[in-house]
Amino acid sequence: MSERFDAIVVGTGAAGLSAAVSAARAMPNFRVAIISRGVFGLDGASCWAQGGIAAALSNADSPMQHALDSVNAGGKACNKSAARWMAEAAPETAQWLSQLGVNWDRSTQGVLLARGSAHSTARLLHAGGDATGAEIMRTLRDVAAQLSNVQVFEFSEVDRLLKMLGRVVGVQLRNNQGQTHELYAQQVVLATGGLGQLYRYTTNPFDSDGSGIFLAQSAGAELADMEFMQFHPTALSSRTEQDAQLPLISEALRGYGARLVNERGVRFMAAVHEHAELAPTDVVARAVFMQMEQGHEVFLDARVLGDNIRSYFPTVFAACKTRNFDPRVDLIPVVPAAHYLMGGVRVDLHAMSTVPGLYAVGEAACTGLHGGNRLSGNGLMEAIAFGRTLGERIARQPLIGANFKDDGSVPARRIAPAPVSESLVYNRLKNLMWGFVGIIRSESGLQGALEQIHLLERRCLSGSKAMNQVALAKIMIEAALRRKQSLGAHVVDNSAKRGFGSAVA
Repeated sequence: MSERFDAIVVGTGAAGLSAAVSAARAMPNFRVAIISRGVFGLDGASCWAQGGIAAALSNADSPMQHALDSVNAGGKACNKSAARWMAEAAPETAQWLSQLGVNWDRSTQGVLLARGSAHSTARLLHAGGDATGAEIMRTLRDVAAQLSNVQVFEFSEVDRLLKMLGRVVGVQLRNNQGQTHELYAQQVVLATGGLGQLYRYTTNPFDSDGSGIFLAQSAGAELADMEFMQFHPTALSSRTEQDAQLPLISEALRGYGARLVNERGVRFMAAVHEHAELAPTDVVARAVFMQMEQGHEVFLDARVLGDNIRSYFPTVFAACKTRNFDPRVDLIPVVPAAHYLMGGVRVDLHAMSTVPGLYAVGEAACTGLHGGNRLSGNGLMEAIAFGRTLGERIARQPLIGANFKDDGSVPARRIAPAPVSESLVYNRLKNLMWGFVGIIRSESGLQGALEQIHLLERRCLSGSKAMNQVALAKIMIEAALRRKQSLGAHVVDNSAKRGFGSAVA
């Protein structure tokens, strides 16, 4: 079966729904197909976002300062044009979300603004305390569900992009009943998120496996900055191998006064950086990692918040209570975990990839905005600002009117359940990435990881999910090897060997 649309959006997180909603609202006759791996608007990482969304809204702030903070946090390796564009678009984007129905946390003076890591002033908007992502996604889902020109394909996965004469013209999808469909459109938007699930310990949900990035690369799109994986410094520690997604302990707690200490009660961040717990995310993650390398356990002391932690951070409070401790009186055990990919599909400021007809937004894309390290709150803002603007633009582009037909130039990938051997490959890969391509890397460790990748390639079936993820890991390792010097989240330390046991959660 095949069907024609004006645009296809793959992924239903904040980036995908922002693009789909803005396109459908801009032109009532513009037909948009949205493809969701699971329940519409509930899969992906956006629903889990706790740290807020960044916008310069106070009189003490400005988009210029927001952009400067972004560049500084990114190790001065950011695309300055992207940082400036997003910072200037941020206040209007926050207002757009308000108009759609997002209920920001407020005080008698107006919208509450919090300060986060590496921000020079308070500019993080929250909704429901630490439920910002959930509130934004609730709003976008509600709006999308009311649009008659939006058609949703749930429990469906794209197994290849369709091309004709060098242009992406659609997708081939497979639903959970094994049925395949071909959807055609002159614009295809990838909003499939990151790839934290390539690591043993991650805050990312199961769907964050890099599938969209691999699809784009298979269709000939360039990737960029794949060596830059941001590790969140405070995931809730877990001792179970089955816990594929570690609960996030929001950076915003540190903005409200929570402190990092080891099991001896020593507050170590003050000696590491002038901004202590509010240092850039990569600095804090490395400090936590090094404490654990030295044999310490690390905790977040949020007792200063008292009962406010229950009202300001209900998600964190619930996660702690589920594990039978009370953050109002107990220390919170934390570990670093893979959190956010700064790289992805190379796109310009119009979200266009290097392949005609193919766009990317959100964590799957690389605008260069984040450089070597993402400023907290910029992930959601980038996803929504670029997604919204892209949707409005593609809806107003003149239709090509071509009779699209796939020329078979892009190979299909197999998405059937993995056999036991592939599951073993996947587990080996996650350990390999955590041990050698993690918070601190060495050239010898990366070379050893690359040799292991070559061995894993021989054990994978061509086109399988495991093979795709091994291929993505190889791209990340090769990118890390090319960057000889430390920058942001990519830290090279050739003085020590890195093994699989580093900082195990």
